[in-house]
Amino acid sequence: MAKRVRKLTPDFLKNIIMEEARKLQRETVSPGEPTPIDKVKAEEVEADAFADSLAKDIDHVKALKLQERKLRYKLKKIREARAKLRKKITKRI
Repeated sequence: MAKRVRKLTPDFLKNIIMEEARKLQRETVSPGEPTPIDKVKAEEVEADAFADSLAKDIDHVKALKLQERKLRYKLKKIREARAKLRKKITKRI
C-alpha cells in the first residue's frame, strides 16, 4: 500500500511547529511552584580555574586564523586557475 503524501505548505509547516512547541512546553513545565532564588545554592569557582581553558581557546582561535589564511591563499590560486581555463576555453569556442 502506498502512503498518502502531503504537500508541505507554509500553513502545514506552521501547524507542525506549533504542535511540537506545545509538546515541548508540556514536557518542560514541572508541576508545583518554582524554587525561590534565595534558596538555590550556586557553586562558586575561582577565576584561575578557567584561565587555562581560556588560554587554550585563544590559542585555538589563533591556529584557526592561520589555517583560514592558508585556505584563502589556496582558494585564490584555484580561482585564478579557473579564470585562466575559462579564458582558454572561450578562445577555442
